[in-house]
Amino acid sequence: MSKQNNNGFVMRSLNVIERVGNKLPDPVTLFAIFSLAVLVLSAVFSSMGVKVEDPLNKGEMLEVKNLLSSEGILYLFESAVTNFTGFAPLGTVLVTMLGIGIAERSGLISAALRGLVTSVPRQLMTAALVFGGVMSSMAADAGYVVLTPLGAVLFAGLGRHPLAGLAAAFAGVSGGFSANLLLTSLDPLLGGLTKDAAAMIDPEYASTINYAMNYYFMIVSVFVLTIVGTIVTDKIVEPRLGTYKGSVKEEVDYLRPEEKKGLWAALFAFILTGVVIALLVVPVNGPLRAGTERIIDAPFFHTLVPVILIMFFIPGFVYGKITKSIKNDKDVANQLSDTMSTMGSYIVLAFVAAQFVAYFSESKLGIVLAVNGAEFLEATGFKGIPLILTFIVISGLINLFIGSASAKWAIMAPVFVPMMMGVGYSPEFTQLVYRIADSTTNVISPLMPYFAIVIAFAQKYDKKVGIGTLISTMLPYSIAFTIVWVIVMIIWMLTGIDIGPGSPIYYTK
Repeated sequence: MSKQNNNGFVMRSLNVIERVGNKLPDPVTLFAIFSLAVLVLSAVFSSMGVKVEDPLNKGEMLEVKNLLSSEGILYLFESAVTNFTGFAPLGTVLVTMLGIGIAERSGLISAALRGLVTSVPRQLMTAALVFGGVMSSMAADAGYVVLTPLGAVLFAGLGRHPLAGLAAAFAGVSGGFSANLLLTSLDPLLGGLTKDAAAMIDPEYASTINYAMNYYFMIVSVFVLTIVGTIVTDKIVEPRLGTYKGSVKEEVDYLRPEEKKGLWAALFAFILTGVVIALLVVPVNGPLRAGTERIIDAPFFHTLVPVILIMFFIPGFVYGKITKSIKNDKDVANQLSDTMSTMGSYIVLAFVAAQFVAYFSESKLGIVLAVNGAEFLEATGFKGIPLILTFIVISGLINLFIGSASAKWAIMAPVFVPMMMGVGYSPEFTQLVYRIADSTTNVISPLMPYFAIVIAFAQKYDKKVGIGTLISTMLPYSIAFTIVWVIVMIIWMLTGIDIGPGSPIYYTK
């Protein structure tokens, strides 16, 4: 392991990021500050008579509404509850987490990850770790706390450097957070914010947006990131680490017979559930097809939240019954309750974020900013690929200071989604670009919630591992993921293929 150069530019930059990020308020406080700022700005711009042409109704003008006027203050009190209960990501996240929670707490996801990476040939171990990490975004916590240390154990057991295994797993879990072969809780979480932001400019278009808006692109991304992560691990990271000379020896924790039996039963339950769902969607007279000519126009794509709940809940329940982690209905209720208890901080954040988003929309500041921003971009001719790359850089820099993907998007979506619509990019594509930037910089962000935990795992094998060591190890993944993912995105832009069911890249008024 190379020594850290604390006087180098990179280390000084990382130290600055860490100090500044640690001094930032909690996301809840940030949203409270932003909400107050919107109130003040609404009063200022309203008194200045700031107005813009309505993007939907040409010739009509929209004025900034003063939320500190008598009428505005009344709105603040009357809308506080409905802003919260109507906050799109709130219900979608809580409902999907019920299904994912059962799958996670019954032990299904943990066993599936261990089974995946311990059952492949030695030469495919790196690829299996990266792939398993990417797929673990269906339950991010499981990926960090199960797969990352498991990667180190597996590599150590094979006589390879354990930190290379840890890095490969961490790259998949965190760097590939947005990609998956299945829809995860992240899709409705970000999708709800995107729909709300798009509604500021075009409510009719926003109503057609579905939560699977990035699905096609993310399926391809799973295999792209697996290949890139494998190459980076085997050709760059592991050779740099050299031969492991530590004293820690590991034995791999293979699946027990009851876990294997439970996994097969869960797989059968998953397939059977999928068949039943398909029967509701594929036939033209199916309840979730509703007679639509094309499947992508079916109501099914607007009902994905309960579908995700069912697709995770049933296999999780079956696995729990087989392995005895679920013995009766009380165990189910307790596991559901435990899952919801972990969502307390999210609910608090959602309340404050909901007020900020609602104030931004009601005051018309979002439209004013979007229209003026779009006009500025058109005037400067700054669009196309350079514009997209700049947006990726901005999102990535913000990710170094604010770790939560949903907190960042709640702040950024009301600004960037309408602005990008103004220059011809769809809300779905803007969200996709954000997801790329957020995921690829996760592995080098010292403020990412699980960063310290990964360091603790690494220190088991090398006591000298610190923030700089981990970031220098993960930086090749971040760079490679960004370059390749952007290339795939550009190819997608040039072809104009939908990035999800009924989700185009370009927006036309």
